[in-house]
Amino acid sequence: MLGIVLGAIVVGNAAYEAGNISGGTLGLQALTGTASFQVGAVSINPINLLIAALAATLLFTGNYRLLERALVGMVIVMSIAFALVAVATRPALAELLAGLVPRMSLGQTLTVVGLIGTTVVPYNLFLHASIVQEKWSGPEQLPQMRRDTALTIGVGGLVSMAIIVSAASMRGAQVSDAAELARALEPVFGSLARYILAIGLFAAGVTSAITAPLAAAYAAGGCLGWRRDLRSGRHRLVWLIVLLAGVLFSSVGGSPIEVIRFAQVTNGVLLPLIVAFLLWAVNRSELIGQFANSRVRNLLGILALLMVTALSLRSLWLLLQSIR
Repeated sequence: MLGIVLGAIVVGNAAYEAGNISGGTLGLQALTGTASFQVGAVSINPINLLIAALAATLLFTGNYRLLERALVGMVIVMSIAFALVAVATRPALAELLAGLVPRMSLGQTLTVVGLIGTTVVPYNLFLHASIVQEKWSGPEQLPQMRRDTALTIGVGGLVSMAIIVSAASMRGAQVSDAAELARALEPVFGSLARYILAIGLFAAGVTSAITAPLAAAYAAGGCLGWRRDLRSGRHRLVWLIVLLAGVLFSSVGGSPIEVIRFAQVTNGVLLPLIVAFLLWAVNRSELIGQFANSRVRNLLGILALLMVTALSLRSLWLLLQSIR
């Protein structure tokens, strides 16, 4: 079990960190343009290094309260930016409501898995469990924790919807870099498109560039029985490895959008392993006593597991077919 969890967290976080850094880089490139320098066979974008340095500085403090405030601030900025874009596109209400009903063709499997992988990120499940231990001290605070969870997941869902609505307004646009993305938004925002896009993408990238290494450190510490201390050398080593892997993969992965898409699909494929593990854990009364899962929650969990497993297997099949 430890091997499954650590493997999924290390592989998933390394891939996702590359996507996080690439997303933040896309944002600043909308303002500064693309600039990189060669180190051997690797093309290094200095913006990648800037984002990694910013994330490392905040993580190195080991101060949970500081990290929480920084993350909340950037999430608010990101949410406002994408909400502005979504509202300004003036989506048709009938189409918007129709889009709430899930539907897909077989050719869209990778896109669907990618959307799931970026919305229900496997490492966030472990990060949330660790943050709960930092913020609340006992079972009597479960109602407060559940309200907090419902609020944050609800806001996250609305932001995801805003991003999809914004993307749907760019019908027919082929986007491969920040400049093309800004041009696609210009009919909506004019010259302001570059700035709103830069703010939203940069805040989203930096936020996730912090949480992925943080989650890896928490998960490794929990699995290996380390004392929960973000200032310890072992925790710092774990988040540093993930951060450096993100910089490396984002530098050799080609198009930033392809790096992000690969990271999302990777996490979507790994998600069933983590969901199955958690379902097993929350049914062990010797682990969590009276708070073990009810039958209704188990049913919902099993349905979710079957859905993501089917999509993941389909994705792997498509990948094997493309290799042939």
